[in-house]
Amino acid sequence: MRINTNVAAMQAMESNSNTNKTLGTSLEKLSSGLRINKASDDASGLSIADKLRTQASGTGQAISNGSSAIALTQIADKAMAEQSNILDIVKTKLIQAATATTSTAGRVSISKDVDKLLTQLDNIAAQTNYNGIQLLQGDTTLASTNTASSHTFQMGDKAANTISTSDSVHSNTVGLSLNGLSGMVSAGVTSAGGTGITAGNARTQMLEIDQALDRLNGWRADFGSTQNQLESAVRNLSTQQTNIKNAESVIRDVDYAQESANFNKQNIIAQAGTYALSQANAMQQNVTRLLQ
Repeated sequence: MRINTNVAAMQAMESNSNTNKTLGTSLEKLSSGLRINKASDDASGLSIADKLRTQASGTGQAISNGSSAIALTQIADKAMAEQSNILDIVKTKLIQAATATTSTAGRVSISKDVDKLLTQLDNIAAQTNYNGIQLLQGDTTLASTNTASSHTFQMGDKAANTISTSDSVHSNTVGLSLNGLSGMVSAGVTSAGGTGITAGNARTQMLEIDQALDRLNGWRADFGSTQNQLESAVRNLSTQQTNIKNAESVIRDVDYAQESANFNKQNIIAQAGTYALSQANAMQQNVTRLLQ
Protein backbone atom coordinates (compact mmCIF):
# COMPACT_ATOMS: atom_id res chain seq x y z
CA MET A 1 0.00 0.00 0.00
CA ARG A 2 1.23 3.49 -0.91
CA ILE A 3 0.46 6.73 0.86
CA ASN A 4 2.43 9.34 -1.13
CA THR A 5 0.14 8.99 -4.14
CA ASN A 6 -3.54 8.32 -3.49
CA VAL A 7 -4.45 6.93 -6.91
CA ALA A 8 -7.96 5.91 -5.90
CA ALA A 9 -8.73 9.41 -4.62
CA MET A 10 -7.31 10.97 -7.78
CA GLN A 11 -9.46 8.73 -9.99
CA ALA A 12 -12.54 9.48 -7.90
CA MET A 13 -11.79 13.22 -8.01
CA GLU A 14 -11.37 13.16 -11.80
CA SER A 15 -14.65 11.34 -12.30
CA ASN A 16 -16.39 13.64 -9.84
CA SER A 17 -15.02 16.73 -11.59
CA ASN A 18 -16.26 15.51 -15.00
CA THR A 19 -19.65 14.71 -13.51
CA ASN A 20 -19.91 18.19 -11.97
CA LYS A 21 -19.11 19.78 -15.34
CA THR A 22 -21.82 17.71 -16.98
CA LEU A 23 -24.17 18.67 -14.17
CA GLY A 24 -23.36 22.36 -14.68
CA THR A 25 -24.02 22.06 -18.41
CA SER A 26 -27.34 20.40 -17.69
CA LEU A 27 -28.31 23.18 -15.29
CA GLU A 28 -27.38 25.78 -17.92
CA LYS A 29 -29.68 24.12 -20.44
CA LEU A 30 -32.54 23.89 -17.95
CA SER A 31 -32.19 27.51 -16.86
CA SER A 32 -31.89 28.96 -20.40
CA GLY A 33 -34.35 26.66 -22.14
CA LEU A 34 -31.77 26.08 -24.87
CA ARG A 35 -30.01 22.87 -25.79
CA ILE A 36 -27.28 24.90 -27.53
CA ASN A 37 -25.92 27.76 -25.45
CA LYS A 38 -22.45 27.89 -26.99
CA ALA A 39 -20.74 26.49 -30.05
CA SER A 40 -19.11 23.68 -28.08
CA ASP A 41 -22.55 22.28 -27.22
CA ASP A 42 -23.21 21.43 -30.88
CA ALA A 43 -21.13 23.30 -33.47
CA SER A 44 -22.96 22.10 -36.58
CA GLY A 45 -26.35 22.43 -34.89
CA LEU A 46 -25.55 26.03 -33.89
CA SER A 47 -24.63 26.90 -37.48
CA ILE A 48 -27.87 25.45 -38.85
CA ALA A 49 -30.01 26.99 -36.12
CA ASP A 50 -28.51 30.46 -36.66
CA LYS A 51 -29.23 30.27 -40.39
CA LEU A 52 -32.80 29.22 -39.67
CA ARG A 53 -33.21 32.07 -37.19
CA THR A 54 -31.94 34.57 -39.76
CA GLN A 55 -34.30 33.15 -42.36
CA ALA A 56 -37.23 33.34 -39.94
CA SER A 57 -36.41 36.97 -39.09
CA GLY A 58 -36.20 37.88 -42.77
CA THR A 59 -39.48 36.11 -43.46
CA GLY A 60 -41.11 38.04 -40.61
CA GLN A 61 -39.97 41.33 -42.14
CA ALA A 62 -41.25 40.22 -45.54
CA ILE A 63 -44.66 39.58 -43.94
CA SER A 64 -44.59 43.13 -42.54
CA ASN A 65 -43.62 44.43 -45.98
CA GLY A 66 -46.56 42.57 -47.48
CA SER A 67 -49.00 43.99 -44.94
CA SER A 68 -47.78 47.51 -45.70
CA ALA A 69 -47.99 46.87 -49.44
CA ILE A 70 -51.57 45.61 -49.11
CA ALA A 71 -52.46 48.82 -47.27
CA LEU A 72 -50.85 50.82 -50.09
CA THR A 73 -52.83 49.04 -52.79
CA GLN A 74 -56.05 49.48 -50.82
CA ILE A 75 -55.48 53.22 -50.48
CA ALA A 76 -54.85 53.55 -54.21
CA ASP A 77 -57.88 51.41 -55.09
CA LYS A 78 -60.27 53.35 -52.83
CA ALA A 79 -59.01 56.65 -54.21
CA MET A 80 -59.54 55.52 -57.79
CA ALA A 81 -62.97 54.15 -56.86
CA GLU A 82 -63.95 57.68 -55.83
CA GLN A 83 -62.48 59.04 -59.06
CA SER A 84 -64.58 56.49 -60.94
CA ASN A 85 -67.68 57.78 -59.13
CA ILE A 86 -66.74 61.33 -60.15
CA LEU A 87 -66.43 60.31 -63.81
CA ASP A 88 -69.80 58.55 -63.62
CA ILE A 89 -71.37 61.78 -62.37
CA VAL A 90 -69.57 63.81 -65.05
CA LYS A 91 -70.92 61.56 -67.77
CA THR A 92 -74.43 61.91 -66.36
CA LYS A 93 -74.02 65.69 -66.46
CA LEU A 94 -72.82 65.51 -70.08
CA ILE A 95 -75.81 63.41 -71.06
CA GLN A 96 -78.02 66.04 -69.43
CA ALA A 97 -76.21 68.83 -71.31
CA ALA A 98 -76.49 67.00 -74.63
CA THR A 99 -80.28 66.98 -74.75
CA ALA A 100 -82.32 69.78 -76.40
CA THR A 101 -84.51 70.30 -73.33
CA THR A 102 -81.55 71.71 -71.37
CA SER A 103 -81.31 75.48 -71.65
CA THR A 104 -78.15 77.52 -72.12
CA ALA A 105 -78.35 78.63 -68.50
CA GLY A 106 -78.69 75.00 -67.49
CA ARG A 107 -75.58 74.09 -69.44
CA VAL A 108 -73.67 76.88 -67.67
CA SER A 109 -74.69 75.36 -64.35
CA ILE A 110 -73.63 71.94 -65.61
CA SER A 111 -70.28 73.43 -66.63
CA LYS A 112 -69.75 74.69 -63.10
CA ASP A 113 -70.60 71.30 -61.65
CA VAL A 114 -68.30 69.44 -64.02
CA ASP A 115 -65.48 71.93 -63.43
CA LYS A 116 -65.69 71.35 -59.67
CA LEU A 117 -65.85 67.60 -60.15
CA LEU A 118 -62.73 67.58 -62.34
CA THR A 119 -60.92 69.77 -59.81
CA GLN A 120 -61.80 67.25 -57.11
CA LEU A 121 -60.56 64.43 -59.35
CA ASP A 122 -57.20 66.25 -59.57
CA ASN A 123 -57.24 66.86 -55.81
CA ILE A 124 -57.63 63.15 -55.15
CA ALA A 125 -54.75 62.32 -57.49
CA ALA A 126 -52.49 64.91 -55.83
CA GLN A 127 -53.38 63.98 -52.24
CA THR A 128 -53.40 60.18 -52.40
CA ASN A 129 -50.17 58.85 -50.92
CA TYR A 130 -48.79 56.20 -48.58
CA ASN A 131 -46.08 57.37 -46.20
CA GLY A 132 -45.30 60.25 -48.57
CA ILE A 133 -45.21 58.00 -51.65
CA GLN A 134 -47.43 59.40 -54.40
CA LEU A 135 -49.74 56.70 -55.72
CA LEU A 136 -51.82 58.29 -58.48
CA GLN A 137 -49.42 60.83 -60.00
CA GLY A 138 -45.75 61.77 -59.80
CA ASP A 139 -45.96 64.75 -57.43
CA THR A 140 -48.40 66.83 -55.39
CA THR A 141 -49.06 69.45 -58.11
CA LEU A 142 -52.66 69.72 -59.31
CA ALA A 143 -53.02 68.27 -62.82
CA SER A 144 -49.40 67.16 -62.69
CA THR A 145 -47.81 65.97 -65.90
CA ASN A 146 -45.62 63.46 -64.03
CA THR A 147 -46.57 59.81 -63.83
CA ALA A 148 -46.36 57.92 -60.54
CA SER A 149 -43.63 55.28 -60.51
CA SER A 150 -44.48 51.60 -60.40
CA HIS A 151 -43.96 50.03 -56.98
CA THR A 152 -41.79 47.01 -56.15
CA PHE A 153 -42.28 45.22 -52.84
CA GLN A 154 -39.63 43.00 -51.23
CA MET A 155 -41.43 39.78 -50.26
CA GLY A 156 -38.63 37.44 -49.22
CA ASP A 157 -35.04 37.15 -48.05
CA LYS A 158 -33.66 36.84 -51.57
CA ALA A 159 -33.16 39.76 -53.94
CA ALA A 160 -35.42 38.15 -56.55
CA ASN A 161 -38.35 37.74 -54.13
CA THR A 162 -40.28 40.81 -55.26
CA ILE A 163 -43.82 41.69 -56.33
CA SER A 164 -44.42 44.75 -58.48
CA THR A 165 -47.30 46.77 -59.85
CA SER A 166 -47.11 46.39 -63.61
CA ASP A 167 -48.24 49.85 -64.73
CA SER A 168 -47.39 53.38 -63.74
CA VAL A 169 -50.44 55.44 -62.79
CA HIS A 170 -51.34 58.95 -63.92
CA SER A 171 -54.86 59.30 -62.63
CA ASN A 172 -55.67 62.99 -63.09
CA THR A 173 -57.25 65.05 -65.86
CA VAL A 174 -53.94 65.06 -67.75
CA GLY A 175 -53.25 61.34 -67.43
CA LEU A 176 -56.87 60.45 -68.21
CA SER A 177 -56.80 62.68 -71.34
CA LEU A 178 -59.57 64.94 -70.07
CA ASN A 179 -57.90 68.18 -71.14
CA GLY A 180 -60.54 68.80 -73.80
CA LEU A 181 -63.33 68.47 -71.29
CA SER A 182 -61.49 70.65 -68.78
CA GLY A 183 -61.07 73.41 -71.35
CA MET A 184 -64.69 73.17 -72.42
CA VAL A 185 -66.15 73.49 -68.94
CA SER A 186 -63.75 76.33 -68.10
CA ALA A 187 -65.05 78.22 -71.12
CA GLY A 188 -68.58 77.50 -70.00
CA VAL A 189 -67.86 79.02 -66.61
CA THR A 190 -65.98 82.11 -67.75
CA SER A 191 -67.87 83.17 -70.86
CA ALA A 192 -70.91 85.36 -70.44
CA GLY A 193 -73.02 83.30 -72.81
CA GLY A 194 -71.85 79.92 -71.58
CA THR A 195 -70.60 78.87 -75.00
CA GLY A 196 -68.10 76.35 -73.64
CA ILE A 197 -70.64 73.54 -73.34
CA THR A 198 -73.02 72.89 -76.20
CA ALA A 199 -75.11 69.85 -76.91
CA GLY A 200 -72.65 68.79 -79.62
CA ASN A 201 -69.60 69.31 -77.45
CA ALA A 202 -71.20 67.34 -74.63
CA ARG A 203 -71.80 64.38 -76.96
CA THR A 204 -68.16 64.50 -78.10
CA GLN A 205 -66.84 64.51 -74.54
CA MET A 206 -68.96 61.51 -73.54
CA LEU A 207 -66.60 59.28 -75.51
CA GLU A 208 -63.64 60.92 -73.74
CA ILE A 209 -65.20 60.03 -70.37
CA ASP A 210 -65.72 56.41 -71.48
CA GLN A 211 -62.07 56.12 -72.49
CA ALA A 212 -60.96 57.69 -69.19
CA LEU A 213 -63.08 55.18 -67.26
CA ASP A 214 -61.52 52.29 -69.19
CA ARG A 215 -58.03 53.56 -68.40
CA LEU A 216 -58.88 54.13 -64.73
CA ASN A 217 -60.43 50.67 -64.40
CA GLY A 218 -57.28 49.18 -65.94
CA TRP A 219 -55.15 50.76 -63.21
CA ARG A 220 -57.60 49.62 -60.54
CA ALA A 221 -57.48 46.07 -61.90
CA ASP A 222 -53.68 46.12 -61.73
CA PHE A 223 -53.70 47.23 -58.10
CA GLY A 224 -56.38 44.65 -57.33
CA SER A 225 -54.45 41.76 -58.86
CA THR A 226 -51.28 42.95 -57.10
CA GLN A 227 -53.18 42.99 -53.80
CA ASN A 228 -54.37 39.42 -54.38
CA GLN A 229 -50.79 38.36 -55.12
CA LEU A 230 -49.54 40.09 -51.98
CA GLU A 231 -52.19 38.48 -49.78
CA SER A 232 -51.29 35.05 -51.17
CA ALA A 233 -47.59 35.73 -50.56
CA VAL A 234 -48.25 36.82 -46.96
CA ARG A 235 -50.22 33.63 -46.26
CA ASN A 236 -47.44 31.51 -47.74
CA LEU A 237 -44.73 33.40 -45.84
CA SER A 238 -46.63 33.00 -42.57
CA THR A 239 -46.71 29.24 -43.07
CA GLN A 240 -43.02 29.23 -43.96
CA GLN A 241 -42.10 31.26 -40.89
CA THR A 242 -43.99 28.85 -38.61
CA ASN A 243 -42.23 25.83 -40.11
CA ILE A 244 -38.81 27.50 -40.02
CA LYS A 245 -39.20 28.44 -36.36
CA ASN A 246 -40.32 24.90 -35.61
CA ALA A 247 -37.20 23.53 -37.34
CA GLU A 248 -34.98 25.91 -35.36
CA SER A 249 -36.72 24.92 -32.13
CA VAL A 250 -36.05 21.24 -32.76
CA ILE A 251 -32.32 21.99 -33.04
CA ARG A 252 -31.85 24.79 -30.50
CA ASP A 253 -34.44 24.32 -27.74
CA VAL A 254 -33.98 21.92 -24.86
CA ASP A 255 -36.27 18.95 -24.27
CA TYR A 256 -37.13 19.54 -20.62
CA ALA A 257 -38.30 15.99 -19.96
CA GLN A 258 -35.10 14.51 -21.36
CA GLU A 259 -32.80 17.08 -19.75
CA SER A 260 -34.51 16.82 -16.35
CA ALA A 261 -33.94 13.07 -16.40
CA ASN A 262 -30.31 13.63 -17.37
CA PHE A 263 -29.88 16.21 -14.59
CA ASN A 264 -31.26 13.83 -11.97
CA LYS A 265 -28.97 11.10 -13.26
CA GLN A 266 -25.89 13.33 -13.11
CA ASN A 267 -26.89 14.60 -9.67
CA ILE A 268 -27.04 11.05 -8.31
CA ILE A 269 -23.69 10.23 -9.93
CA ALA A 270 -22.19 13.38 -8.40
CA GLN A 271 -23.39 12.37 -4.95
CA ALA A 272 -22.00 8.88 -5.45
CA GLY A 273 -18.70 10.34 -6.63
CA THR A 274 -18.42 12.45 -3.51
CA TYR A 275 -19.01 9.36 -1.40
CA ALA A 276 -16.39 7.43 -3.41
CA LEU A 277 -13.88 10.22 -2.90
CA SER A 278 -14.41 10.13 0.86
CA GLN A 279 -13.95 6.35 0.87
CA ALA A 280 -10.74 6.64 -1.18
CA ASN A 281 -9.32 8.99 1.44
CA ALA A 282 -10.46 6.67 4.23
CA MET A 283 -8.57 3.77 2.64
CA GLN A 284 -5.24 5.51 3.35
CA GLN A 285 -5.96 5.43 7.06
CA ASN A 286 -5.69 1.62 6.97
CA VAL A 287 -1.92 2.02 6.52
CA THR A 288 -1.58 3.09 10.14
CA ARG A 289 -2.76 -0.33 11.25
CA LEU A 290 0.30 -1.87 9.62
CA LEU A 291 2.51 0.34 11.74
CA GLN A 292 0.96 -0.60 15.06
